Amino acid sequence: NHDLRAAMACNKIDGCQPMALASVMMKDYALSGPAGQDAVTSGRANPKWYRTTVAPDAIRQLMVKSDAIALRDTIIWLGAMVVFGTIAVMLWPTWWSVPFWLAYGVLYGSASDARWHECGHRTAFKTAWMNNVVYHIASFMLMRNPITWRASHVRHHTDTIIVGRDPEIVAMRPPDLGRIALNLFGLLEVPHQLARLAQHARGQIHPDEAMYLREADHRFAFLAARIHLGIYAVVIVTALAMGSMLPLMLIGLPRLYGAWHHVMTGLLQHLGLAENVSDHRLNTRTVLMNPISRFIYLNMNYHLEHHMFTMVPYYRLPLLHDLIKHDVPAADPSIYAAFRRLLPVLVKQLKYEDAVILPELPEGATPYGEDAARLRPFAV
Repeated sequence: NHDLRAAMACNKIDGCQPMALASVMMKDYALSGPAGQDAVTSGRANPKWYRTTVAPDAIRQLMVKSDAIALRDTIIWLGAMVVFGTIAVMLWPTWWSVPFWLAYGVLYGSASDARWHECGHRTAFKTAWMNNVVYHIASFMLMRNPITWRASHVRHHTDTIIVGRDPEIVAMRPPDLGRIALNLFGLLEVPHQLARLAQHARGQIHPDEAMYLREADHRFAFLAARIHLGIYAVVIVTALAMGSMLPLMLIGLPRLYGAWHHVMTGLLQHLGLAENVSDHRLNTRTVLMNPISRFIYLNMNYHLEHHMFTMVPYYRLPLLHDLIKHDVPAADPSIYAAFRRLLPVLVKQLKYEDAVILPELPEGATPYGEDAARLRPFAV
């Protein structure tokens, strides 16, 4: 009994008061399992999300997209990859090449995640085809099927951290800290992604993906997977023919050795915050970051702002942050500060999975709704 465990473990959390006992099922995160159906029947699915009230004209101005800004940032990103990759190849196989491989890897295996995200939303460029081109390039770098993952991310925004509905929950409860550590270098995620691509290439869709991917898009997912795997096959054959790892160091392996930054920043988006709520102030976190990380991450550190107003381009999120900061929790001042707040909560969740951070609102902000009352006894 989940709530019996909650009551028994409650005294391990400062200020926790035991909740009423009830017979309920253990949480199940599978989209094709009973939790998904329960979320629909209970009304938790597709909630009406709270949104800070702002002047319509102000939001319209922030939603204006710019080809020039996005093209500048894309040229810097790809140009830096060319420079670092070229120097790394020239210095290969000496140890002098290592710093350049590391820089190349982060731009390939982490910066691509932010580009995939923004261009998937079609908010980076004003011109649609430019978004699509960068989206497909970044999807390839990440070993993600561009068709299934676009649909997955739509569901993520519709049902953010709703158990049984959101396919992009990074860490279930209790958190598997070993799995999180291994994925800093893609050691579990990459084999999983390749297995999914192989499944798509065989003309099959995973049952969880079938919950959010339109049947009409299945054939496009199959085609994308076959193209991606075909390119990787050519790279592997080239490496074997050359008797060198260089082709793989440039295409494929950076998804492993360069993944740490996108995993580090991605963990801060929602981890340790509430599940099954309808207010992004309870389940999404904004973190102030240094300029280099902000470029790699394309301002997605303003993640609460992004979830509230999804169609605001990444380069206008700092302005949106200033516009709504009176109504949202204060941003964590740095990556270090955010993890310092988060890690003790994850440790508590190992013994008591419902431990949660309940962010404090500024004076005068619109109060949280009934979700907060439910969460408050378990706040850390």
